[in-house]
Amino acid sequence: MAVYRWKSFIEDEDRPEKPRRFGVTEIRAPNHTSLFSHTLLQDTLESMGQFVDGLKFTGGSESLMPKSFIREATKLAHEHNIYVSTGDWAEYLLQKGSSSFKEYIEECKQLGFDTVELNMGSLELPEETLLRYIRLIKSKGLKAKPQFAVKINKADIPPTHARAYGAYVVPTPRTSERVEDVDFLIRRAERCLEAGADMISIDAEDVCRYADSVRADIIAKVIGRLGLEKTMFEASNAKTSEWFVKQYGPNVNLFIDHSQVMGLECLRGRNLAKNHKSVLDSSYFLV
Repeated sequence: MAVYRWKSFIEDEDRPEKPRRFGVTEIRAPNHTSLFSHTLLQDTLESMGQFVDGLKFTGGSESLMPKSFIREATKLAHEHNIYVSTGDWAEYLLQKGSSSFKEYIEECKQLGFDTVELNMGSLELPEETLLRYIRLIKSKGLKAKPQFAVKINKADIPPTHARAYGAYVVPTPRTSERVEDVDFLIRRAERCLEAGADMISIDAEDVCRYADSVRADIIAKVIGRLGLEKTMFEASNAKTSEWFVKQYGPNVNLFIDHSQVMGLECLRGRNLAKNHKSVLDSSYFLV
């Protein structure tokens, strides 16, 4: 009879214990698109809390929840040594003026948030103003995490339509716009770090969606300039997580859905350079 057990990571694991500065796993918290009760959150953290470093409220979901629920959620996360981050709700408040943003930061602190995220793509403000907001967040004793997005021009994506084997295909010219955008992103991110930002979040959904088709140097350039420790990537699905860990090892920082925690941890605890298999292979858990 087969005996099932969780894999031991003692031999392969090289990440430090929490709180970690790298190999960080941040998960999506309750939001307005799914039912995620306090009980479910508690069960999730009790069963997988040792593998989770951060909990992020997304899409302004905290604005739709009772403050009592948010306080319970942040308290529960802190009991498991997990930091709590806001989503991109700050953009809405900034439209009402800087005074509203100051009140928002104060309220975040009272509710138990540890990190305030700023979506730089949707904030149409001068760069100096953004840097001032980062300094304001830091002055209140909270961590600041600006978010940038890497976009892909459709001309850079190779065609995938069916063709005869061995047939010659005229290569599609690559554009220089993407490279310029990445360089601009990196320069702004570097300034944010100089202003005191603790980590840079990268929304690379377009890059990840075509991970098997586009050049990996887009991500490599970001990591090379900003550093692995200071960069977190949003992984839209399990395949994306696997791509990042395979490329950069177990110490890459990733934001994922809570349902992907165990799969990601299995990836982090394996040497992908040897005998690489899919985490969906059930034989992986057989002894």
